[in-house]
Amino acid sequence: MIVNSSAGGVWAQEVTTETGRIELEVPRDRQSTFDPQLIAKYQRRFPGFDDKIVSMYARGMSTREIVGHLRELYGIEVSADLVSTVTDAVLDEIAAWQARPLEPVYPLVFFDALRVKVRDEGLVRNKAVHIALGVRADGAKEILGLWLEQNEGAKFWLRVMNELRNRGVEDVLLAVVDGLKGFPEAILAVFPEATVQTCIIHLLRHSLDFVSYKDRRLVAAALKGIYRAVDATAGAAALAAFEDGPWGHRYPAIGQSWRRAWNEVVPFYAFHADVRRILYTTNAIEALNAKLRRAVRARGHFPTDEAATKLLYLVLNRSEKEWRMPPREWVMAKAQFAVLFGERFTRAMAA
Repeated sequence: MIVNSSAGGVWAQEVTTETGRIELEVPRDRQSTFDPQLIAKYQRRFPGFDDKIVSMYARGMSTREIVGHLRELYGIEVSADLVSTVTDAVLDEIAAWQARPLEPVYPLVFFDALRVKVRDEGLVRNKAVHIALGVRADGAKEILGLWLEQNEGAKFWLRVMNELRNRGVEDVLLAVVDGLKGFPEAILAVFPEATVQTCIIHLLRHSLDFVSYKDRRLVAAALKGIYRAVDATAGAAALAAFEDGPWGHRYPAIGQSWRRAWNEVVPFYAFHADVRRILYTTNAIEALNAKLRRAVRARGHFPTDEAATKLLYLVLNRSEKEWRMPPREWVMAKAQFAVLFGERFTRAMAA
């Protein structure tokens, strides 16, 4: 069907996508010199249309924003239901990804969480999304899974650990966690030889929650003496000195929080400073969380758990494809892991 052909105008072209048919308005001139680039004149199928929708969704665009963007950019009228149908197809992919087999041994696994707002029974509730980031023996990173949960506790953590075990993980050498109650016990119940290390960055952030804004920089500087100590004995002495000092007297809750977590802080001191940097800066998972938080902020809140899971999975998937080289400290880390963990690490290298 040609529309307004005497003045050039547009002509309608129906194109089949992976999920249905849409009608395009293709510009036309009287000399027929215009040659569409996205879809050829007589092409009846839009290659990669679904992938483009998924890509926009993964960048944090809402269903309404995608509909408006397609209309503005391509002159395409698509329904919100079609966009939802396309993105819902990702749920099968997520289920397969979440159940895929894993490596038998991971020298290092980071467990972290972020909060998302999800509409549940007419109310918007805060729910935690937990992410496991594994580091293989060659230094390559891998997202092991994500779990969305409103009520965290020992039973939830035990279920997560058993899921990893059932997917083929037989041993975790060092698990870095964010100090959640019941988490170390759940890890050790399933992986009894694992060393559980509290995340130093989370411990520092928790410490600064007690501090007035004007004092934070000075208190953070004072805490460096604890986690930069040469060994556990020196670290304990630095903690005692902090508690006896002016900041420890002004904010006694900081020393108490470090002492409660001390058994999970001590393993950190067995490593060289370069290797410690991998553990306490956790750049990989911090960068990952920054991308996830940007996508979550763009949404505000999600209508369902599935909507939140779809977006977070797509962001994780895109991020994982961008990873290339292991951190430069990993060469030294491997040597130290081999000494500290012996045959357990050698088995990971051979896998």
